[in-house]
Amino acid sequence: MAGRWPALDFEAEKSVYATVHAYLQVIGKLPTRALPWCNHSWHLALLVVPQGFRTYPVVTETGEAEILLDCVSSRLVLTTSDGRERAMGLTGQSVAAFHAELAGLLREAGIATSIEGGPNEVEDAVPFAEDERERAWDGDVIRRLHRAFADAARVLYHFRTGFVGKSSPVHLFWGSFDLAVTRFSGREAPLHPGGFPNLPDAVTREAYSHEVASCGFWPGGGGVEEAAFYAYGYPASDGLGDTPIEPEEAFWHAGLGEFVLPYAAVRAADNPDAALLRFLETSYREIASRAGWDRASLEIPTGLFGRPYDVAARHKSLRTKPD
Repeated sequence: MAGRWPALDFEAEKSVYATVHAYLQVIGKLPTRALPWCNHSWHLALLVVPQGFRTYPVVTETGEAEILLDCVSSRLVLTTSDGRERAMGLTGQSVAAFHAELAGLLREAGIATSIEGGPNEVEDAVPFAEDERERAWDGDVIRRLHRAFADAARVLYHFRTGFVGKSSPVHLFWGSFDLAVTRFSGREAPLHPGGFPNLPDAVTREAYSHEVASCGFWPGGGGVEEAAFYAYGYPASDGLGDTPIEPEEAFWHAGLGEFVLPYAAVRAADNPDAALLRFLETSYREIASRAGWDRASLEIPTGLFGRPYDVAARHKSLRTKPD
């Protein structure tokens, strides 16, 4: 079992990553249709948990249920509130076979919600039931991939504690296959133009209804052919990429309109957590400052273990500041 910040090799392992992504696309149809729409599509995102990726609980006729893609044991687990557990092995079966078996598990559990359809945010959106292509699976690669997501989630959560304004959970979007946490200025944003492949513009426009500073992690692809961290703002401010941020390995990717930090640079750092935090904090400061956010009222010190944020001290500080 790999330790923290395991090695990832996108070029050698991308077929396995693609299989995980494809399976998560199928799983993601359940919360999309079985839960009321939550602002910015947060209900459909998955949580990174100790053994893999888990949905939010969905409502059934008699209780609740959730799905776990277990990356440690290479299986999918459907758990219901009546104490029952149903599982299927993950071997690299075709998406069509995966979809059919999962649909059967849902029927057995009394969940009538359909998971028919095809993937979102990808160009080649073959319907699930028709996707018979061979898939790659490697338990070691899957465990390392999950470990990388888990390490990223831990630091993103720490970063999230330093913001008292509206912020998303740290969660995985299965369409784009990226882990994200998003901060909001509180102001409405211009209407997003949409245009993402196989994703309704209404979904994109609702997701970007308000100004954001978003950051996260993805395992590679889409213009960066390696695992990397990213940060961007919407709407994008002029000249955003003109100022260097930390650490020195971070750079502005003009094609994506985002700051990018290679995962390999974080892994090689003397203190990977601290290196990633510097990237998150300096990129956010650049995004928020250029966009004119009210940072003084939105930001607080990052959280400490077992100690709440000292609101009384903040009030005292504000009262003693000179006019």
